[in-house]
Amino acid sequence: MAVTTFLILFFALAAAMFDRRFALMAEREATALRESEERFRTLYRRTPLPLYSLDRNGLVEYVSDAWLELLGYSSEEVIGRPLTDFMTEESMRRRINVDWPKLFATEELRDVECRFVTKAGDILEVVTDAKVVRNARGEPVVLGGLVDVTARKRAEEALRQSQKIEAIGQLVGGVAHDFNNLLAVVLGSLELLRRRLPQDAKIAALVDNAIQGARRGSALTQRMLSFARRQELKPAAVDIPHLVAGLGDLLRRSIGPMVRIETHFPMRLSRARVDANQLELALVNLAVNARDAMADATGLITIAALEEMVLPDDPHGLPPGKYVRLSVTDTGLGMDEQTLARATEPFFTTKGIGKGTGLGLPMVHGLAAQSGGKLVLRSHPGEGTVVEIWLPAVVATEEVNVLADTAVAVSANEMPVFRPLSVLVVDDDSLVLVGTAAMLEDLGHTVILASSGKEALATLGKGEIFDLVITDLAMPDMTGLQLAAAIKSGWPAMPIVVATGYSELAGDTDLPKLSKPFRQEDLARALAACLQSARENQKAVPFSARTGNVRRRF
Repeated sequence: MAVTTFLILFFALAAAMFDRRFALMAEREATALRESEERFRTLYRRTPLPLYSLDRNGLVEYVSDAWLELLGYSSEEVIGRPLTDFMTEESMRRRINVDWPKLFATEELRDVECRFVTKAGDILEVVTDAKVVRNARGEPVVLGGLVDVTARKRAEEALRQSQKIEAIGQLVGGVAHDFNNLLAVVLGSLELLRRRLPQDAKIAALVDNAIQGARRGSALTQRMLSFARRQELKPAAVDIPHLVAGLGDLLRRSIGPMVRIETHFPMRLSRARVDANQLELALVNLAVNARDAMADATGLITIAALEEMVLPDDPHGLPPGKYVRLSVTDTGLGMDEQTLARATEPFFTTKGIGKGTGLGLPMVHGLAAQSGGKLVLRSHPGEGTVVEIWLPAVVATEEVNVLADTAVAVSANEMPVFRPLSVLVVDDDSLVLVGTAAMLEDLGHTVILASSGKEALATLGKGEIFDLVITDLAMPDMTGLQLAAAIKSGWPAMPIVVATGYSELAGDTDLPKLSKPFRQEDLARALAACLQSARENQKAVPFSARTGNVRRRF
C-alpha cells in the first residue's frame, strides 16, 4: 500500500513537473512567436516598398508605411477593409471576377495592371504582384506589393499622342499640298475666265462667287498647313496692340453684339516676331471659339499681352529669351480635363455638326510652334478658358531688319510688265501644268511643258532656249530640288522658280519660291523677282565664269 501510494505521488509530481516544463516551453515559444511576429510587422511596416498582406477574404491585415504614404491613408483607415475599396470601379471588378480566383488557382500573380485611388482622389496606375502563402496556423495569406507606374504611363501616353499628332500632321500636310494643286488650277482658270467673259453682271457674279469659294478653300488649306507646320510664314516685327486695335471691327462682326471685348496692354510692349496675317486669323478663330463656348453667346473676352523672360529649364520647353505672352480669356463654360487634353487635335470639336472644322486651335498651335513659341491652354468647367500664345520678342537690333524686309514685300503689289519670255514649266499634275501654262500664255509668254524632271532635262538637252524654268517641288522619281541641281550643273545661269504648297525648301534655300495656290499676279511677280536675281548674280560673277551652254535673253 505504501509502495502504491509512493508511486502515485511520484507520478503526480512528475506529471506536474512535466506540465510545468511544457507550459514554460510553450510560453517561451509563444513569446518568441510574438517577438518574431512583432519583428515581422516592424520590418514589413518600415520596408521602402508598398507591400500589403490580405486574409483569405481579401481583407487587409498589414500594409507597409510606403503603401500608406503612396495612397495617403492612415493604418486605422486601411486595416480590416477590402483591398478593392481602394481601387477604381473597373479595377475592382477585374480583381473580384478575374484576378482573385486566378490567384488562388495558381497561387501567384505577376505584373497585373490596375488603378488605385488615393485619399485625395488621384488615380494611380500601378503594377501589382501577389503570392499565396500559409501562416503558422496553416491558413492561406496573400502577400503582395505595388509598383507605381503612373509617371511612366503618362510619358508613354504623351509619346503616343505626339506620334499620333505627327502622323496626322504628315497626312494633313500631304492632303493640303494636293488640295493646293487643285485650288491653283481652279483659281487660275476662274481669273482668266473672269477677264474673258462678256459683260454680263449675273455671269460675272457667279464667277466671283466661285473665286471667293476657292479662296476660302485656300484659307482652309492654310489652317491645315499651319497645323502641319508647313504653311509659308512671313514673320515680321508685329506691334500686338496696334494689330488688335486694327482687328476691332472684324472681331465685333465675327462674335456678335452680345459679347464684350476688353484689351489690356502695358504702355511699352516689345514687338513679337510672327506672321501678322496668320496671327490675325488666329485671334479671330480664338474669339469665335470663345463666343461659341458662352451660354446664350453672351459674356466677356479679354485680350491681353505681357513680356515674359524665359529661363533655362522652362516648363513649357521654350528656349531662354524674351517672349510676348498674348492671351485670350473668355467667361465661357470651360473644358474638363479630357476635352482639354484633346483640344489641339486636328478635326476634334465639341461644336455641333456644321459649326466647326476642328482646325482652329490646331492652326494656332502650329503657328505658335512654327514661330518659335508655344501654345498654352488652361481651363476648368464653369471657369472659362485661357489661351496663351507665346511668341519670341523682337530685340531692337533685329527689328530694323525685319521691318525693312516687310516694307520691300508690301511695296511689290502691282503686276510687273516685261517682254515675252520662253518658259519651261515642269509639273507631274497635268491640271496644274495646263493651268500654269494658260496664265503664262495670257501674259504673252511662250510655254513648253514637261511632266517630269527627266522630260525637262531631255528638253533642255535638245538645245531648246529658255529664259526661265518653273518646276513643282513634290514630284515622283525626281523632285524639283533634284531637277534644279541638275539644271545648275548643266546650265548654271538658268533662272529657276520652285512652285510648292510647303513653306520650306530643304537644301537649296536660295531658289526663288512660288507658293501654291497662286494667282496670275503672284506668278508674274515671281518671274520678275527671279529674273532680277539672275541679273544681279550675273553682274557679281566674273565674265570668265559666265560661260555655259545656254544663251541668255534677259
